[in-house]
Amino acid sequence: MKTVEKIEKEEIINLKFSRKEVLQEDVKRKQRNFELMRAQALGNLLKNKVNITFETADEKVFQVSTTVWAVGSDYVSLKKNLFIPINAILEVE
Repeated sequence: MKTVEKIEKEEIINLKFSRKEVLQEDVKRKQRNFELMRAQALGNLLKNKVNITFETADEKVFQVSTTVWAVGSDYVSLKKNLFIPINAILEVE
């Protein structure tokens, strides 16, 4: 795997994302969706943070520790009106 750079959620606004899907296996995409829904429940009920690892358009890999407020069909909503495209997310822990 590529080097993972940790960033603050406020830096996400400066990143560009690709439309390509970063997970090729259907099983991994289903697991990602399950983990995102779990993160949303933890965020809304307990204000717990999760680590989201994602890839940008220039294929750099970043990790952010944040609270997930909502999961849509295409994007994950974070605090301060920030969004990450679901297709860019590699892992949720």
